[in-house]
Amino acid sequence: MTPVCPFAKARPDDASPRKPGENSNKYPAECPFSKARPDDAASRKAVENSAKPQAEHDGDKAKSDSMDSASIPPKCPFGYDAQSFKIGPLSCMICQALLFECSKCTPCSHVYCKACISRFNDCPLCGADIEKIEADTTLQDVVDRFIEGHARINRSHTNSDKEEDEAGENKKVIYEDVSMERGAFLVQQAMRAFRAQNVESAKSRLSLCAEDIRGQIERMDNTSELCSQLGAVLGMLGDCCRAMGDADAAVAYFADSVEFLMKLPMDDLEIIHTLSVSLNKIGDLKYYGGDLQAARSYYVRSLNVRRDAVKRHSNVPSQVLDVAVSLAKVADVDRSIGNEDVAVDGFQEAIKQLESLTLKPEEAGLEQRRLSVLEFLNNQLSEKPPKSTPKV
Repeated sequence: MTPVCPFAKARPDDASPRKPGENSNKYPAECPFSKARPDDAASRKAVENSAKPQAEHDGDKAKSDSMDSASIPPKCPFGYDAQSFKIGPLSCMICQALLFECSKCTPCSHVYCKACISRFNDCPLCGADIEKIEADTTLQDVVDRFIEGHARINRSHTNSDKEEDEAGENKKVIYEDVSMERGAFLVQQAMRAFRAQNVESAKSRLSLCAEDIRGQIERMDNTSELCSQLGAVLGMLGDCCRAMGDADAAVAYFADSVEFLMKLPMDDLEIIHTLSVSLNKIGDLKYYGGDLQAARSYYVRSLNVRRDAVKRHSNVPSQVLDVAVSLAKVADVDRSIGNEDVAVDGFQEAIKQLESLTLKPEEAGLEQRRLSVLEFLNNQLSEKPPKSTPKV
C-alpha cells in the first residue's frame, strides 16, 4: 500500500498539521472525550477575564467583538490527536496502531493485537514465555467505542438571550467540524498497522473511513476533496485485499475507486493520479492472473488518463514520468502477447519522453525516478525476455 494519505491535512503520523498562514490562536480539532476537563475550563476562563478590562474600555467595539465566534478546542486525554507521533494507552506496542482483536498474554497479561503477538514466543515487553494467548474482549470493546466516538463533532450552538443574560456573555460558540481530523486519524492508524503487516487491522480502519466519507458525501454532495479522499481510501482497501491474497476483492475495490473517480471532472491532479494508479493496479492483477488482454485494456485506460493530464498540465514533470511508466506497461504486455514491433515502438516513445524531460535541481526525487524508469526501458530494448514491469 502506498503510504500517501488522501487527506490534505494529514500525514502518515500527523493527523492535524496546521495550515500555512492559519491563525495561531486556532486550536487543532481534537477528540471530544475530555471537553469538560477542569484545566481547560480554567484556561479559557483566564483568557476571558484578561479580555474584560479592554472590552469595558472599548465600549461599543467590545460589544461588537463579543459577537465573534469562539472556537472551543476539545482535547483528547489519550493524545491520539497530537501533532507528533505518539502511542497512547490503547495502542499495540508492536504495530503502534490501535488495538485490533485485542489479545492478552498469559501469564504476564500484556496486551497486543492478535496478528502482532502471534508472531512471538516471548512477550516483547517483559520477555516472559507466552504460555497462551487469550482474547481480551473487554478492552477491545473500549477501543471500539473510542474509535466510534473519536473526532465526531459537527454541530453549532448559539446561546439564547436568556442564556446569555444568565451567563453574562454574548458569544456564538462553534464546535469545529472535525470530520477531516477523523479521516486523518483512521488513515494514520491504518497505515501504521499495514506497515507492521497487520493487514486486517488496516482494512478495518479504512472501511470505517470509507463509510464516514460516504456519509459526508451524502450530506455535502460530491466535492472534489471528498471524492479524491474516497477514491484513495478505496485504493488502499484494494491494497489490503491484495496483501491478503484476495485478488478478486482487490479488483473490486480498485474498480469501485475507478468508477467513482471517473464521474469527476479531470482538472485535479490528485484525482487524476489516484484514478490512473487504480487502473494500473487492476491491470497488474489481471497481468499476474494471466489475463493479458484485460491487463492491456486497463493499462491503456490509465495511459489515456495520463496523456490527457499532460495536455492540461504540460509543465508538470511528474505527469510526463507517469505517461512514460504507462507506455512501458502497455509495451510490456504487447511483447508478452507477441506484438514485438508495437512493443518496441512503445518503449522507444517512453525513452524519448524521458530523455527530453528537463528537471530542476530541487526535483532530485523525480530525477532518480526518471533514471530508474529509463534504465528499465533501455533494458527492455536490449534484453529478452523482459524482467518485470516498473512500479506504478
